[in-house]
Amino acid sequence: MKALIAAFRFLTTFPVPGGKGIEEKDIAHSLPFFPVVGLFIGGTAALGDFVFSLLLPPGVAAVLTVLLLVLITGGLHLDGLADTADGIFSVRNRERMLEIMRDSHIGTMGVLALLFVLALKIAALAPLPHDRRLGILILMPLAGRAAMLLMLTALPYARKDGGLASLFIRHRSWGHPVFAMIFTIVTGLILGGGGWLPSPGAGLLTALGGIVAATLTVALIYRRLGGFTGDTVGAAAEIAETAAALTGLALCLP
Repeated sequence: MKALIAAFRFLTTFPVPGGKGIEEKDIAHSLPFFPVVGLFIGGTAALGDFVFSLLLPPGVAAVLTVLLLVLITGGLHLDGLADTADGIFSVRNRERMLEIMRDSHIGTMGVLALLFVLALKIAALAPLPHDRRLGILILMPLAGRAAMLLMLTALPYARKDGGLASLFIRHRSWGHPVFAMIFTIVTGLILGGGGWLPSPGAGLLTALGGIVAATLTVALIYRRLGGFTGDTVGAAAEIAETAAALTGLALCLP
């Protein structure tokens, strides 16, 4: 339970009462529960979208739903996306990229990355029938948490000082991302079979869209930095969520 609570504390801004889940060992053992938190985030976003869509036009509801996703995570992954974009697109050497990513100021590439990711999420959700949006919203955070686990497991840490990442490195296992990807795929199949997506195949492909994007992101980060940082893990989550949303859009439109 402490590890599960630690996962909620680490990945969301939801207030968790009590002092459980704050020790380093709890955080270190929280990796297996990332998919559970992802499902909770997706369910919360879907519930919010349901309410927004009852009261507002689809476009406005989509904006508020994406905003809700940002609020649930505290914008932490978007911050990582911006820092990662500033670093890897700076056309500098590896050491200089890592320095740029630690700079608290946001650059042009970071701003563009934020604008495009948020715009693509909104544009992917707005045209869809309401029931289809709910299915995609559940899958998006699942794909994002699977992407985080994949990067944490597949790559070494890029910096000399480990920090919080060293906790995860000591306890990571390939079983974590594999389970997260299977969990995402099975959820997609269930959503498709239950009518939340056009078919089980559509649910499968939506999940795979996020997973493929996560894999490509891991490959890009390895090529540019040789390893992950906290920023690149957040970037992977945002890219996978966006890819799942776009894949779902392509499959759900008439």
